[in-house]
Amino acid sequence: MSSKRKSAAVLMSIFLVLFAAGCKKKPAPPPPPPPAPKPVEAPPPPKRPTINQFSAEPSSIERGQSATLRWSVSDATEVRIDPALGVVQSNGNRTVFPSNTTQYTLTARGPGGDATATASVNVTAPPPPPPPPPPPVTRDFTRELETRVQDAYFDYDKSDIRDDARSTLSRNADSLKAILRDFPQKTITVEGHCDERGSAEYNLGLGDRRSTAAKEFLGQLGVPADRLKPVSYGKERPQCTETNETCWQKNRRAHFAPGQ
Repeated sequence: MSSKRKSAAVLMSIFLVLFAAGCKKKPAPPPPPPPAPKPVEAPPPPKRPTINQFSAEPSSIERGQSATLRWSVSDATEVRIDPALGVVQSNGNRTVFPSNTTQYTLTARGPGGDATATASVNVTAPPPPPPPPPPPVTRDFTRELETRVQDAYFDYDKSDIRDDARSTLSRNADSLKAILRDFPQKTITVEGHCDERGSAEYNLGLGDRRSTAAKEFLGQLGVPADRLKPVSYGKERPQCTETNETCWQKNRRAHFAPGQ
């Protein structure tokens, strides 16, 4: 083969090789990397129980009385109140009768933990009962007059209130007011008496003046005059029967007795 033909064959071979190489497809670009997985968010932690209310009303009582526990709890799976009540609903109230001062504890449990609260009831001893009233005292009206009221004495043939009679009647006034207050339905007779000298008629008049003078004197000292009833016995009811001045003086008097 001539050199020209060889050269042409070589050139043709190179051309064919280059043409074949140029006709080949370019390789596809590599696919993009897959997206990174999103991080998985952790679930929120469970809520801790919340005690919205726990109270004792009233917080102070006397022994034998009651108090009311009130409570309100959220986010709990179990609620207890100790002592005595045990497991209870999340919301409620209960009447309790503690005999001594007591602290109640509420415990709320749930997935998020525990919570506690306390409420106290102070218990005091009731006051002692009052002592029984004393038995009624049986008082005798006549006895009161006999022991607390004295006779007032007069001079011979006189109805004037003399000094010693004023002192006696002043003391009598306090006693008479107290007796009449304690015996509101009673009246008192003011008796006028005389000694044996003089006529019966004269002595009745003198005795009347003596009883009236004693009543009026007591009325001025505040003794209710409408409850004092004057009466004259003259010389009909002597205190003493001897015939001498000492005896006669005992008979010249104003005497106080239960009214009729």
